[in-house]
Amino acid sequence: MAAHAVTPLTICCLRRGVPLNHSRRLLAVAAAAPESPAPTPAPSQLPLPPVPPRKGYFPKRGETVELTCEALAFKGKGVCKVAGSTFVLLCDGALPGERLIARVRRLRRGAFAEAAKLRTLEPHHDAIEAPCPLAADCGGCKTQSLAYAAQIRHKHHQVRDLLVNFGKFDPKRLESSEPDDILKPTVQCDEIFRYRNKMEFSFGTKRWVQKELKDKGEEVEVKQETNETDGYALGLHAPGFFDKVLHVQKCFLQSEPADKVLAVVQETWMDPAIGLTPYDVHKHVGFLKHLMIRTGRNISTGTPEVMVNFVTSCYKPDVLMPLVDKITKIPEVVSVINNVNSSVGNSSVGEQEYTLYGKPNITEMLRGLAFQISANSFFQTNTKQADVLYKLIEDSAGLKGDGSEIVLDLFCGTGTIGLTLARRAKHIYGYEVVPEAIEDARKNAKLNGINNATFVQGDLNKINESFGKEFPKPDIIISDPNRPGMHMKLIKWLLEVKAPRIVYVSCNPATCARDLDYLCHGVEEKDLRGFYELKSVIPVDMFPHTPHIECVCLLELR
Repeated sequence: MAAHAVTPLTICCLRRGVPLNHSRRLLAVAAAAPESPAPTPAPSQLPLPPVPPRKGYFPKRGETVELTCEALAFKGKGVCKVAGSTFVLLCDGALPGERLIARVRRLRRGAFAEAAKLRTLEPHHDAIEAPCPLAADCGGCKTQSLAYAAQIRHKHHQVRDLLVNFGKFDPKRLESSEPDDILKPTVQCDEIFRYRNKMEFSFGTKRWVQKELKDKGEEVEVKQETNETDGYALGLHAPGFFDKVLHVQKCFLQSEPADKVLAVVQETWMDPAIGLTPYDVHKHVGFLKHLMIRTGRNISTGTPEVMVNFVTSCYKPDVLMPLVDKITKIPEVVSVINNVNSSVGNSSVGEQEYTLYGKPNITEMLRGLAFQISANSFFQTNTKQADVLYKLIEDSAGLKGDGSEIVLDLFCGTGTIGLTLARRAKHIYGYEVVPEAIEDARKNAKLNGINNATFVQGDLNKINESFGKEFPKPDIIISDPNRPGMHMKLIKWLLEVKAPRIVYVSCNPATCARDLDYLCHGVEEKDLRGFYELKSVIPVDMFPHTPHIECVCLLELR
């Protein structure tokens, strides 16, 4: 792909697994901020002198360059350029409007490059001070130093550009002064901190340490270049490294009771008298792999309930008991679980699960229903915003409420969406590939006294001619796929069954735009005709300070 053909949108698709033949159909996307010449910094301000741009510029690995960030790609990397060049460099931590010095780390297919930020020359637009001192290093809150209103603006632009350039929808119809415009304002999150009900931390033998370079007597912080140490750590993986862990004492995303748990574990687990060791991903020795903390609510009192899940390489409950005894002094802790994962892999899901204290699950309320959450259950990570999301899904579904309609809930997970619609529908049929999720869905239906819901385990990427024969023709289809979107087999089936309405819930606007294109405009190379009209797209910010955005899309049969 030629350098001039690369846009933030193209890069988004390349990095999210969208085929190159589709990304070539993208139109050029205007940068979020125009380039403007800037005064050359004094030599003493730079760790290394930047290489001046040249015509037909392609960077070299290890080269130090001065960049201007123009936009954000979908994963939150800054889309940067050297002045006078059209070649794109993706840089973590760079935000629109920022001028910076960066070092080229690697070239990607000759289409773009990745760079490591060395220092800021001029702050970005809408700059604020990040509350968390680790925000620039951990990667969990890539945009914490960007004002929240600006975060919303950039996410909205990304959704719009993907729908236009990849979904091939008319920009005049997407956003207009008419009440029937398709793209609605992005729904903001009321609580932009302490919103996560689940955090997973890793134990490690190599602590991520920020090193300092000295250039002409001046200390220069380098965020991506690090020294390896033998220090133990409990926290989040350093961006791009599976074996290095940034030591985290507190996290502004999780609940305050969860922070109490993390603090107690950090104070205790490295005590030599206890004899606990982190798992070494290279040598495959050690005991502690992960610490997972989940927060729910008691359905009777509304008070927080915390589950603590230790993932270990083997089952040694006596070794964990000193930690368990201290954790359970925290009033909100009602469950301590031990998942045993003896494989060399780093998964947090164990082959065996043991309850070390309290009950095996916690509960949470969503749209007036109670849900049981086990250690490995899928549940929306932002409970309060999930309530908002599900209300939008219910409104988009447009159920009559007379109990006459069949709802098909594809990729149903633990049944949360389908069950919130069940009281207004004749019957809910849910499909999900994960057996444990289906079991949880059935338990949740029973817990809430819902008898008109059937949940079936099956892989929707491998459906055959018999799919759909075990249930009546649906009036409404809810589809909530994971990031890769829907398989072509499922899209073909949807175009054949022709349900009156489809509500497509997406966590990846790139694959969402692709699938909406197929359903509305067809797939010429597969001789498929599109039968749907896109009526509305509502972006919903579920995860402030991250690049992620959900969309609720309504399609109606033409």
